[in-house]
Amino acid sequence: MTFPSDMNRFLLTPFFLDRPEPSLHRLARQDWTLNRPSLPDSTVLSGLAALGEAIAVFTEQSVRQGHRPVSIAGDCCAVIGVIAGLQRAGLQPHLVWLDAHGDFNTPDTSPSGFVGGMPLAMLVGRGEQMILDCLGARPLDEPAVVLCDARDLDPLEREALVSSRVVHLASTERLDAFDFGSNPLHVHIDADILNPSDAPAMLYSAGGGPRATALEGTLRRLTARCRVVSVSLTTWALDRDPTGATEEAVWRVLQAAISDGEAPSSAG
Repeated sequence: MTFPSDMNRFLLTPFFLDRPEPSLHRLARQDWTLNRPSLPDSTVLSGLAALGEAIAVFTEQSVRQGHRPVSIAGDCCAVIGVIAGLQRAGLQPHLVWLDAHGDFNTPDTSPSGFVGGMPLAMLVGRGEQMILDCLGARPLDEPAVVLCDARDLDPLEREALVSSRVVHLASTERLDAFDFGSNPLHVHIDADILNPSDAPAMLYSAGGGPRATALEGTLRRLTARCRVVSVSLTTWALDRDPTGATEEAVWRVLQAAISDGEAPSSAG
């Protein structure tokens, strides 16, 4: 896959939460930065804070140098580091979160206590705030967050989302009519938003969702009319993708998100 713009700077964090994920190393390109800090031997949250600090530093430096940071990681908690870095660079981003899940749980709503299901709630100041505090990040205003799809929600998570001021668009197509004004955007893509017909290799697969071609079109239209200052991607289950079909679909979607409305490249 050929990524289209010289302005993009890529950071690969080969971890799932605070655990190294060696399979992600094969995604790295020669000009990508690899995020491999030494993690404290303590809690999951402290490990995520250490990873997030490296992501925040990379993000801030990229923005200040006139580049667009693109963060690729094994889980959605990595987005907290990107938002922290944008804030350090003086940006107040609106957040577009594309995901089959809400990631809007807190310790009080989660049936499992899985931290990977909580980062969006953390980013708006709900639940555990240790990672944001460690990074010096300020919670986002809920109306500045647009959650797209989130077709698979836990019961109490759904109640929390409905009662929040987060904008929840049930389908990605509704992004076409959403007015972001002149606000800078961070676009986050969890690969599991894709329909399993195109991208079946997911840890937490959910039926339905947009087809890859449709989501590509939506993202190209979004980037053509909005200022996307950073992008993040949560990866798929690489060991469940023997044909590479999921990888191909996800790269196409990521390329659309960083395309600035350019036509698809014929290069593979």
